[in-house]
Amino acid sequence: MLDYIHMIKAFIIAAVTADGFIAKDAAHSAIWTSKEDKARFVELTKRAGVVIMGSTTFKTLSRPLQDRLNIVYTRKPPEAGVSVRPDFEKVEYTQADPKDLLADLEARGIKEVAICGGSQIYTSFMKARVVDRVFLTIEPLFFGQGITLFNEPLNHHLKPVGAKVNEATGTLLLEYKVEYHGDL
Repeated sequence: MLDYIHMIKAFIIAAVTADGFIAKDAAHSAIWTSKEDKARFVELTKRAGVVIMGSTTFKTLSRPLQDRLNIVYTRKPPEAGVSVRPDFEKVEYTQADPKDLLADLEARGIKEVAICGGSQIYTSFMKARVVDRVFLTIEPLFFGQGITLFNEPLNHHLKPVGAKVNEATGTLLLEYKVEYHGDL
């Protein structure tokens, strides 16, 4: 079976604790991440211009991410034409399959998107085999329990592209290329 061939680039960007959690619970915002992670997040997501996230992740934000189109996966989108708040004008809601969403965005001239969480969204895009890169920040702390990066088994290979460690803080910034091999 041939995979969807696309020109649009989709990358996952996430921060995890040293024990592998992206959050303590569904309401936990990303305020726990380092300055390095926040700077990288802003740089990469603004470069992409489009951020895709689930409604639970979106609810942890104080407002939509500025200077980026925010696309939110939700089972309950607001009524058509009804703005939740005036600053939500750059928010679109969807239930589309990841491949269909990327095809639509590509048709609109978009070249790159950032997949920003949570675990259900990360999992669905990886299972759709549309993620090109993974930008992962490993923060030097433990939660002991919480929400993992993915919520289903996966079997995808990653090729290291780059790594940078901040010796003072212990934050590790990683970049991987996703390599899909055969059927899962």
